[in-house]
Amino acid sequence: MGMTLSQKILADKAGLNRVEAGQLITAKLDLVLGNDITSPVAIKELEKAGKSGVFDKDKIALVMDHFVPNKDIKSAQQCKQCRDFACREQISHFYDVGNMGIEHALLPEQGLVSPGDLIIGADSHTCTYGALGAFSTGVGSTDMAYGMATGTAWFKVPAAIHVILHGRKAKHICGKDVILHLIGKIGVCGALYKSLEFTGDGCAALDIDDRFTICNMAIEAGAKNGIFACDTVTESYLQGRTERKGKCYRADPDAVYEQTVEIDLSTLRPTVAFPHLPENTRTIDQAGEIKIDQVVIGSCTNGHISDLRAAAEVFKGRKVAKGVRTIVIPATNEIYLQAIQEGLIETIIKAGAVVSTPTCGPCLGGYMGILAQGERCVATTNRNFVGRMGHTSSEIYLASPYVAASSAVLGRLGAIDD
Repeated sequence: MGMTLSQKILADKAGLNRVEAGQLITAKLDLVLGNDITSPVAIKELEKAGKSGVFDKDKIALVMDHFVPNKDIKSAQQCKQCRDFACREQISHFYDVGNMGIEHALLPEQGLVSPGDLIIGADSHTCTYGALGAFSTGVGSTDMAYGMATGTAWFKVPAAIHVILHGRKAKHICGKDVILHLIGKIGVCGALYKSLEFTGDGCAALDIDDRFTICNMAIEAGAKNGIFACDTVTESYLQGRTERKGKCYRADPDAVYEQTVEIDLSTLRPTVAFPHLPENTRTIDQAGEIKIDQVVIGSCTNGHISDLRAAAEVFKGRKVAKGVRTIVIPATNEIYLQAIQEGLIETIIKAGAVVSTPTCGPCLGGYMGILAQGERCVATTNRNFVGRMGHTSSEIYLASPYVAASSAVLGRLGAIDD
């Protein structure tokens, strides 16, 4: 029996000829990630264990993005702790105000991810990097601490679900619609501790931002990771970003999958996840009349340049509906600058939206867009759990940038020109 794409990476990093689903292994890491919420816990664990020094100052990334720029004294203290640690350990990849971004958009942009890499991060959406053919997954802060100290981590080798994509996506369809459709099909526990491996001729129709979004939300189906094999789309994105070529793996023809799911991209409609689970999906045609109070376009899931272009296309020549607060957040400074150069920010602001510095803030109910009692928000974020963005009686509708921007203009959940 052959191995899946994920299993091949894990076998290589564990120094083994082959691995099987369920096998416990220890593997060498290419990158360890933490943010301003999870890193302080890991730093304390290192100190508690009496560990001094890190395994490789060039293979650790600390990104200040959740409550940055700092929203209060506690968040300022957390960032200071990370800042002091990064200075003491001479961490090469420390990102703070001025050179920051939302971690899962920033690290690929900065060339820290290559095909075949094995990456752990103390954030559940670390699975984003599967878009570049890497095995990446979220871990707890104690595992992050161990990884920083030793450069290794233990894994239970995941079984896999084969997701075969066919055809080409229609206008206004993006990676968000693809992953919401899949989660709606298999459920939030449908891929529990499994690898979601995406193949098929439809992959060629997905740009790198689509792939980032799809892999980012693999965890919302319970998956250990999501992954695409590297191809010309991958190579094009990586060109000029990193000198590391990495390793482009392919699943064996006789690889074993627990399940196969086929999706025809040409049949997809704009899809929305209703409260309070990402699996509670409906197409925009089934949405009904739902008045909204706020729209958030951004996050590690949909704060890429293509997302801002999609929003600006809707906003051009239109105005945000009265009473709808609309917040747009470029995922990194580089994306922000590109959006300014393309005139997207001007279009967005003229429509009546506000533009924030890169931050995770509203996605986790931190700041920059908290919901009050009974309010409804259409968001391009990745989770719509009870109380995720504010009051426990508030509601979150997960959607693509196109649907989110359309909803901002309409004052209700909906789509323009569809």
